[in-house]
Amino acid sequence: MPDAAPDVLVVGLGPAGSRAAAAAAEAGARVVAIERRAEPGRPVQCAEFVPALLDQEVPGLAMVTAQTVDRMQTFVAAEPADETPRFPGRMIDRTAFDRLLAERAAAAGAECRYGVSVRRIEADGTVCASDGSRFRPRLLIGADGPHSCIGAAISSVNRALVETRQVTVPLLAPHDATDIYLHADYAGGYGWLFPKNARANLGIGAAGEIRPLLKPLLGALRRRLVAEERIGGGVSHLTGGAIPVGGRLSVLGAIGETPVLLAGDAAGLTNPVTGAGIAAAAISGRLAGRAAAGWLAGRPGALAEYEEELGDIFDGALSRALGRRRTVLDAYGRGGPDASALRAGWIAYPQYWAA
Repeated sequence: MPDAAPDVLVVGLGPAGSRAAAAAAEAGARVVAIERRAEPGRPVQCAEFVPALLDQEVPGLAMVTAQTVDRMQTFVAAEPADETPRFPGRMIDRTAFDRLLAERAAAAGAECRYGVSVRRIEADGTVCASDGSRFRPRLLIGADGPHSCIGAAISSVNRALVETRQVTVPLLAPHDATDIYLHADYAGGYGWLFPKNARANLGIGAAGEIRPLLKPLLGALRRRLVAEERIGGGVSHLTGGAIPVGGRLSVLGAIGETPVLLAGDAAGLTNPVTGAGIAAAAISGRLAGRAAAGWLAGRPGALAEYEEELGDIFDGALSRALGRRRTVLDAYGRGGPDASALRAGWIAYPQYWAA
């Protein structure tokens, strides 16, 4: 098959990739975006919570919102919940959200191809795809998740990962809070119950080293909530995946003479404590697309400006989260974190935000 030569090839059509494709196409670039999944957003591999402020970044978010939440409850070990009364956000339908962003990318002029993955990347920057296509883009954007093949090609790899396991359960009563479960057994992570009207996402994330324990740990948490008459006994939609927790990677590189940008999880922009990454993906994707368009328009400094802007937006929060995460993990060398240490490592508590 002859080579295609788009201005920009975007790999991945999650929030970061769709936003990058849309921004570059809106600026007049010829954009092709490929996605290994057959359709955007499926299967769902996240807890589906986004902060209320994402409304400002993604217009029309209400269209894909299952319910709003107003507060957070944090349960530390077996203690009663600590209340965070003002913690607004949205529980989204992640499949509908990803589809919305992908449709906007296509409407902006990006050519979006599904069920197409990267087979190999040649030394000159040619991307060989699973459908036989060969792409020789002027610029390449990697938005292909925590195990990014584009990141690997420029030696920018997420090495610190949390593994997650999540199920959908029935709620026995309406709920307006995100529930967080902190426990020494959940090393490097936490449990959650996030409501979606009559159902909820129940999950646990923890350091990859204890991945084999996720199933029994989630089973124990589910039985606890059934006994408390919070949820029903049914379970559906088992899912899971990896979350990068090592902080921002170098997001600029090159393969041959082809510049490369990374965005979203591929860039390590997920919060190392909360695992939140949808908002960062949407923001970084938009900025990557604009940087690509600027470079194509003859502004060579646009790519360095992209990395600088990511640092300005995200590095303060990521640095704090990395420090708090390391402190909690270090406690396992001294017998494990107690309730005080768990609280100091979570965003709901003033200790987390202390200098």
